[in-house]
Order: sequence, then structure tokens, then C-alpha cells
Amino acid sequence: MERVVIIGNGISGITAARHIRKLTDFRITVISEECDFFFSRTSLMYIYMGHLSVQDTEPYERNFWKKNRIDLVKDTVQLINPTDRHIVLSGSQVLEYDHLVIATGSRSRRGNWPGQELNGVQSLYHYQDLLNLETNTHPWNADKDSRRVNRAVILGGGLIGVELAEMLMSRKIEVTYLVREDRFWGGVLPEQEGLLVTRQLAKHGVDVRINTELQEIMGNADGRVSAVKTNRGEIIPCEFVGITIGVEPNIAFLSGSGIDVGKGVLVDEYLRTNITGVYAIGDCAEVMQPREGRKSVEAVWYTGRMMGETVARNIAGLPTMYEPGIWFNSAKFFDIEYQIYGQVPSRIHDSSGSFYWEDPSGELAMRIVYDKYSRALKGIHAFGLRLRQEVCENWIRNGTSIEKVMDEIHEANFNPEFSVNFEGEIKSSFMKGEAGS
Repeated sequence: MERVVIIGNGISGITAARHIRKLTDFRITVISEECDFFFSRTSLMYIYMGHLSVQDTEPYERNFWKKNRIDLVKDTVQLINPTDRHIVLSGSQVLEYDHLVIATGSRSRRGNWPGQELNGVQSLYHYQDLLNLETNTHPWNADKDSRRVNRAVILGGGLIGVELAEMLMSRKIEVTYLVREDRFWGGVLPEQEGLLVTRQLAKHGVDVRINTELQEIMGNADGRVSAVKTNRGEIIPCEFVGITIGVEPNIAFLSGSGIDVGKGVLVDEYLRTNITGVYAIGDCAEVMQPREGRKSVEAVWYTGRMMGETVARNIAGLPTMYEPGIWFNSAKFFDIEYQIYGQVPSRIHDSSGSFYWEDPSGELAMRIVYDKYSRALKGIHAFGLRLRQEVCENWIRNGTSIEKVMDEIHEANFNPEFSVNFEGEIKSSFMKGEAGS
């Protein structure tokens, strides 16, 4: 019987295990140092906020794994020997394999600031980070306000930072958010969208400091964070610092293995590495020749799932190329839901046309980017408006003209029944802009 070893029990690794089991009778072992069972990583914030228990975030009953003959091992990989096709775990256990799948996900980036080793300074990505957050923000001595977390400082204008801000504020902890650019997520969102999100954060009580960078984290005699110093010379007292400056592929343990790496584990269109029988999927994989409109490393949930399904077919002897399709993603900024389809750069290129509509409330917006010459749709942003994924993707895939998109804009509406529709206002605004151009 062929043996499959999967390192990592996130969405990519578990999807691979499930689909390999559907397609084969191979022996499957999944290794994780993070937790015993697969859970929804995007639900970490809801555990902290008290909306869900840890077990509530596990998509499968715990007897699912035994029933489907998938062995789960909680341990750390110390050595990979591709020549002899085995791995060594920290407990000295040796596992032989015929197929090895590296699905180790991401790890939080850390800066190089003085004081970042102090107690009360952390990132947020793994389950262990959630446990640390409970410890670091727990009111361990409520009788002494000076010993309680009253204010937190978060740096890094991205999605994890917004989630962390909402989590902390749910426990009445004041948040100061340091954004080094002139708006939130300035490297991803165009100016108007970035300002919209910045206003949304401020509306919910977040103290947003734009054009502000961290210079130093300061501590007290107990070795705990007590304040931060910014590049503006400001001293901001706080008892917690969240470093959310992004993630990177978790591949350090592969050093010396002979498996080629760049930013991530280098793979071809079949998710194969340079070593026969070894694959990489999910956040840790770097596709050497990504499809048009896609990045070489994409740390999002649905690409991990798609990669898991693809690698399962390849291991089962059904050659399948990884085809992620049209780029899309979604997120939530407190009350505002966000969607992106296709390509909407932070700075619109000269060859592109761009139409932006924003409701007077400042909480609903849409941007449509199209080719200035062919008029073909290239990408869509939506804030506070739910769009149908299939419709938006077909428009982009078919090169639908911006004029036809406007004629059919109502077909993309996926807002709840009886909600106010804005298609007429969006179309009217576009027509006025075209008439004036």
C-alpha cells in the first residue's frame, strides 16, 4: 500500500487528505504541531470574542478521521530525507512515504524593532497566538487598573490587523492603529477605498494614526510592554502591541532538505517540487509560472482548498494542472463587507479606465476597472454591496465591455431580499462621468 504523508493540517492539507481518501486506498498520515484537529482559521477571532468554542470551528466530527482511516499526528518535523523518502519527527519517530505533501501554511512576519521581545507583544495567525492573546489581554489583577490592559497598539494596515482591532475592542480595550501610509492598506486599495476603510475604523472608535511608523517598543521593570514610540516622536502608553505586518511561507524547516525554495516551496503547474514524489500546496507553495492575473504565492483559504483537490488527483494518478481561475477575495472591516474580482491595483495604470461610485453614507462603494481601449472589464471592488461571484467572473473571463456591464449590473446583485438596491444610482453616475469625459 502506498503511503502519503502530509505536513500541515490546515485547509490545504486536510482537503488533500480527504480527496486522496476518496480516490485511493493509500495510507494517509497528517502531521501538525499546531493543534490536534483541523479547525477554521478564519474563526479564531470569534473564539476570542466568545461567539464560538474551539470545537465549534472544527468542520468535521472528531471520529471522522478514524472512520476515514486518516491518521493524525501532533508533532514537529525535524528532518526530511528525500533520498530515502522518510521524515523524522521531534519525538524521533521516523515516517516513510511514497508521496510527501508540504502544506505548512504561513507564519507571521516579525520586524526588527527594539523591545519586540517584551511580554505583551505578539502576532496573530496560529492557534497558539490565540492562547497567547488570552494571556496577554487577560485582566489578571482587576483591582489594579495599572496592571490591566487598557490600551493596545496595532501596527500593519492589513486584514489581520483589522480583525485584531475588532477582537480587542470587543473586550473594551482601546486601540491605536499605526498605518505607515496615508490610508489603510495603501499598497492594496486605491485611495478612495483606503480612505473609506480608514473612516470606518475611526467610526468604530479605533484611533487611526496615518503616516505613522513604529520606532521602538518600550517596557517596564517587569519586562512587559508599557508604551510605544513612533517616528513622529510620540509616546503612546499601552499594555499590548499587536504586530500584524503580514505573513510569509512557513518553510524554514526545509533548509538542507534539497527541496528548492524561493519565497515559498517552488512548484510547477502540477504542484510538484524538484524532488520526485514531493509536492507543496497552500500558503507555503510558490507557483513558478502563475496564470495571468494570479500571484506566485497566494495566502487565501480557497486557493488552499483548490490546491488540495488538485494534488490529490495527481497523487492518485490522475494528472491535473492547478487552475485557480479569476482572482477573487472577500473580507470584512467591522460592519463593511468587501469583495474583489479580477485586478484592481492600488494605483490605476494609464492604460486602464476606472469608475468609482460611493454612496453619500460613505459605507457603500464600487470601483470598476476596465481597459481604456478595448473597454473590456478587468476588475471590480465592492464595499457593503454583495455581488454574485459567477456573474462577475464571467464578465471578466469574457472580456465584457464596461457599457454592457453597466446594462447588466442588476444581474450581479446578491444583496438580501428587500434591501435597498443601488444599481440605478451606479449606472446613472457612470453615464454622467462618461458624458463629462
